Amino acid sequence: MNRRELLRLAAVGGVASLLNSGCTKYMQENSGSTRSAIEEADISKLQKSALDNTMDYLTRIHEIDKRGPTLNSVIELNPDAHYDAAKLDGATKGPRGPLHGVPVLIKDNIDTHDRMTTTAGSLALAGSIAPCDAFIVQKLREAGAVILGKTNLSEWANFRGSRSTSGWSGRGGLTKNPYVLDRNPSGSSSGSATAVSANLCAVAIGTETDGSIVSPATQCGIVGIKPTVGLWSRSGIIPISSTQDTPGPMARTVRDAAILLGALIGVDDRDPATQASRDKGHRDYTQFLDANGLKGARIGVVRKMFKVTPRADLVMEKTLEILKQQGAVLVDPADIPSLGKFGDAEYQLMLYEIKAGLNAYLAGLSSSLSVRTLKDVIDFNEKNSESELKWFGQEHFLKAQECGPLTDQKYTDAVEKCRKLSRQEGIDAIMDKEKLDALVAPTGGVAGKTDLIYGDHGAGGTSSMAAMAGYPNITAPAGQVYGLPLGMSFFGRAWSEPLLLKIAYAFEQATKARITPQFIPSIG
Repeated sequence: MNRRELLRLAAVGGVASLLNSGCTKYMQENSGSTRSAIEEADISKLQKSALDNTMDYLTRIHEIDKRGPTLNSVIELNPDAHYDAAKLDGATKGPRGPLHGVPVLIKDNIDTHDRMTTTAGSLALAGSIAPCDAFIVQKLREAGAVILGKTNLSEWANFRGSRSTSGWSGRGGLTKNPYVLDRNPSGSSSGSATAVSANLCAVAIGTETDGSIVSPATQCGIVGIKPTVGLWSRSGIIPISSTQDTPGPMARTVRDAAILLGALIGVDDRDPATQASRDKGHRDYTQFLDANGLKGARIGVVRKMFKVTPRADLVMEKTLEILKQQGAVLVDPADIPSLGKFGDAEYQLMLYEIKAGLNAYLAGLSSSLSVRTLKDVIDFNEKNSESELKWFGQEHFLKAQECGPLTDQKYTDAVEKCRKLSRQEGIDAIMDKEKLDALVAPTGGVAGKTDLIYGDHGAGGTSSMAAMAGYPNITAPAGQVYGLPLGMSFFGRAWSEPLLLKIAYAFEQATKARITPQFIPSIG
């Protein structure tokens, strides 16, 4: 099957035939031939037709994700991707969107009202078709993106059991780290990070409550942006925390992440948090990218976040030297005064909010579904324990079910404590005191081995302060240890994405630390 035949089939709506026969044949005939065309390709290089781009990435998904190293990052392919791409190629009138013909993967907790399901990786939601697109999915379609499919994730965005294994879901199985296959990709946006890193899409979307974008981004060697809460809408996304949740871009370059960031902003009546972004967002964040952006920038070094492992610490110290060489003024140390003072406030906040949020989300789904509340999900997991509770339990769900309404004093106290300590007594306090443009810290440690029996173990992360504040956090590759990537995080005040992107871009251009994964089976 040649390109002409593919175009003809898609143009006449022969998607089923394409998927069931021709697509597989095309993949077999072209296995390996598309690699040079799309490997490490950024958005600006994807100037072929939308259908060409789509076929190239689907071919690579076939040979890398489903065969070969079997990364298992894609939980479901969009059966209409070819048709959508062909429609874009046929649209010759009107302006093109900023993502025209760009293949994108999205996390499987983000609603699409099409032939794909939205399950958060849980068998309890198998077959669930969302009643409408999530707001950011509407924006993706308006921008001209081709949605290739959905990515696997840590089930329920990693807030089900206390000894979970990141990258595992009952529906999707286990996602691998593309650098060393027996190492963990981190979570919960595991599939999105792995897919971007392995060149299975141009860019992807993840979601974060605390670390679920930036942690897998650093362990999979890519750029991740956790935006200010409210810059991107959360409507149509399976929730954990109404105060901390946000979707965000995942890309191989800061520029591509910036393009995606600007394309999906907007005020959404279904998400009150977006009202604050009305005059804060920018349609084009690439205007702030400057290779000399570190010159004169005052950056605070959060020293108490720097103790990772001896070898990783060496990489981070070299990174700080690069910042200084590029003209940054480092305030070292610039420790956040409220570190270590939160107790279990964030956890309590999440317990209350996931019960309220999940009950509301499930109530809006099709009445044919057997799960309508958090309690229904708990019961489903117990009845299907061999598949859902095989490796770890649902302790967080059980505790959340015991929580009362969001009017409880325990909940309101937790919200107030998290906001006060993370904002005015935390990030804002140190930035005001030292007149800083941004704060810097290692995003996390080296990826640990995947362990389904004992669950996640590693060197921790530094996402919590920005997550609890609802402030932006950008991670970019900084180097490698044992061939495994490490990332550096730049975070700061609310709505400071332009400045953080300027700094992160200059850092990226100075370090060129991103390396293409080689799918090594193990390093011992």
